[in-house]
Amino acid sequence: MENPRWNALEFTRVPEPRKVVLYSRKGCHLCEVVKESLTKLSRHGGFSWQEMDVDADPELRREFNDEVPVVFIDGRKAFKYRMDEKEFLRRLAR
Repeated sequence: MENPRWNALEFTRVPEPRKVVLYSRKGCHLCEVVKESLTKLSRHGGFSWQEMDVDADPELRREFNDEVPVVFIDGRKAFKYRMDEKEFLRRLAR
C-alpha cells in the first residue's frame, strides 16, 4: 500500500529565492544606504542579491547613469534612488 503522506511530500516544492539586482556605483551615498538595507533584509532569506557597478560596463552606464541606485526584482525595475524596506518586502511577497 502506498503511503499518502509520502506522495504529498513528493510534490511539495520549496519556492526559489527571488533574484534582486542592485545597479550602483562607487562613491554613491544612496547606493550605500540601499546596500545596507539589502544586506540586512537578506539575512531573513527569500531572495538573493547581487550588485552591478554601472561604471564597469558602458552599456549599463548608458542605461542607468543618472538613475543609481536602481533595484530590480526578478528582472523588473522596483526602485530608483531610494528603497523603502517595507515596500521591498511587500513586492518580494508578490
